[in-house]
Order: sequence, then C-alpha cells, then structure tokens
Amino acid sequence: MPPKKVEKEKKSFIERINNAFLSVKLQEQILFARHLAIMAKSGLSLIDSLQILKKQTKSKSMQTILASIVTSVSNGQFLSIALEPFKKVFGDLFLNIIRIGETSGTLPENLNYLAQELTKKKQLRSKVKGALVYPIIILVATLIIVTALVVFIFPKIIPVFNSLRVELPIYTRILIIIADFATQHTLTLGLSLLGFVLSIYLLLKIKKVRYSWHWTILRLPVLKKMSKDVNMANFSRTLGLLLKSGVKIVEAVGIAGSTLENLIYKEKLDEAAEVIRKGGQISTYMEKEKAVFPIMLSQMIAVGETTGNLSETLLYLADFYEEEVDNTTKNLSTILEPALLIIMGGIVGFVAISIITPIYGITQGIK
Repeated sequence: MPPKKVEKEKKSFIERINNAFLSVKLQEQILFARHLAIMAKSGLSLIDSLQILKKQTKSKSMQTILASIVTSVSNGQFLSIALEPFKKVFGDLFLNIIRIGETSGTLPENLNYLAQELTKKKQLRSKVKGALVYPIIILVATLIIVTALVVFIFPKIIPVFNSLRVELPIYTRILIIIADFATQHTLTLGLSLLGFVLSIYLLLKIKKVRYSWHWTILRLPVLKKMSKDVNMANFSRTLGLLLKSGVKIVEAVGIAGSTLENLIYKEKLDEAAEVIRKGGQISTYMEKEKAVFPIMLSQMIAVGETTGNLSETLLYLADFYEEEVDNTTKNLSTILEPALLIIMGGIVGFVAISIITPIYGITQGIK
C-alpha cells in the first residue's frame, strides 16, 4: 500500500476515534441552528458565520466540530456533508433538515424550524426530568438519614442496652443485628452497592437487556402512559418537521424512529417504513399495533393522509402529547410526594422507636 494512502487511512482512523468522544449538549445545538439562521438571513457567508460561531462557543467539543466544518466548507463541501462525520453527535434529524434546506434554497428557514423543534424537545425532556427530581431527592435523603442513624448513632447506644441486661423489643433486636452487620461490613456493603449500580448500567448497554427494559416500561402502570406520551410527542414533532421540510415519508418515518430512545418504537417504526415502501399507509399499520401506538394517533394520521395535511396534523399531535406529558408529570408528583413521605417517615420512625422504646423502658424501671 502506498505511504500516502496509509497515512490518509491512519489520519481517518484517528479522526473517527476523536469524534467518538465528542459531545454537544442540546442547548448548544439549538444555539448553533438559531445563530446560523440569523447570520444566513443577514447575508453573511456560511464560512464567516461558522468562524464567528467557533469564536463565540465555549464548548471544546463544539470548537473542534466547527473547526472541522469550516475546513470542509472552505474546500467546497455542503454544510450537511461537512456535518456527516458528526452524525452521532447531531443525529439524522439535524443533518437531514440542513440537507433539505440546502437543496431547496431554504436553509435559514429550515434552521429556524430546527431550532424551534429542538427547543420544544428540550422543554419536554426537562419536564420528565423535573418530575423525577423530587422522588430522587427524598430517597437519597432517607438513605442518608437512616445510614447515619444505623452506622454512627445507634452503635454508640448498643453498649448501654447490653450493660443493663434488659429484654429488648423485637424491632430493637432486629435493628441491632442490622447495625452490627453494617458496621462490620461497611466496605463490603459500599462495594456491593457500587457493583450493583455498575452492573445495572453495563447490562442496560446490552441491546437485548435494554429492549426488555423498554418493553417493561411500556407495561408498568405508572410509567406506561408517560413513556407513550413522551415517545409520541417526539415522534409526531420530528415526522411533522421532516415532512414540512420536504423529506419523503418513507425516509422521514425511518429518521423519526431513529431519534427515539425506546427500542420498541424504533423497531415498530422501521416496520412502518417498510409497509409504506411497499405501498401501504402508516395509519393502517399503527391501527394493528394498538399496544404501542394510541388509537387517537392512528386516527388523526389517517385524517392527515386523507386531507393531504399530514405534517400539520402531526405537529398538532405533538403539542397535544406534550400537554399530556405536562399533566402526567404534575399528577405523578402529586401521587408520589405523599407516598414517599410516608415511606420516609415509616423508615425513620422505625429506627427512632427502636432506639427510644428501650430507653423509655429503662427509665421507667429506674423510677
């Protein structure tokens, strides 16, 4: 193999390795699309716009990406082609919207659409995360309080109980056993907990395990509705935006499926794309998959297909499902708050009673 070709392949391999560690937050992507749209509308050249964005950004990953894009665009490549090496960072949606904009001459408008839709996606994600923050704080606080009582406070009281040689209540004896085990095997317990969390994380990296987990989520009473609404909101908005930008429906359904995190929906939407490729309709396919796709979604899509206004129908559905997510997260917090407080109170109360009851019995005996 010629030395130049070897050097070129070696350079390409190093670039791929470096690109694998690049990460750009959703907010950075929104700012990139919005600012580039404003500069394009103002008549500034693409290269000048990209160089200005490179100077403005504080993200190291974004600086690296923009430096590469500036070089590629300076060499005569389209922006969508220059973004191809960073497909995993930005995703299919981002690249395709830009590609369609370049082809149709509507790049500023498409970038604006993209910024708006990514903003709505970020807001949706924030709502879901916000609903989970409070329960996590309560659980962590409970663990810290109980650990402090069992590991640090209770062991100092045990010698007093032993010296008085009184019969202790059953729940106090249980707590003594737990405290003895915790103090004698603190390191083992800590490492076991760390190992358990790490094992769960690594297991979820395996596609079959992650698929089973996603399947389970879609059947859990509390999480089922939220998961469906989140996926339907993301799917509807992505597909609506792609169709509005001029992407063919077969390609658009495949791209919309790839943007979802739930593997069940990815699989079903790949099947839906295949049905459309063979001349079928997406609404007909979704009607057969009622366990995954809500009836309202398939019916509204059928109306959109009939009237020829599918993109607008999908964007309406996206707004509807985002509102459903908002309502679900509020209701979830309302349901979980008292339940978690009762659990926290029960655990802390058990520990407190286990400590106070023997002391009270001893003082009564002394009197």
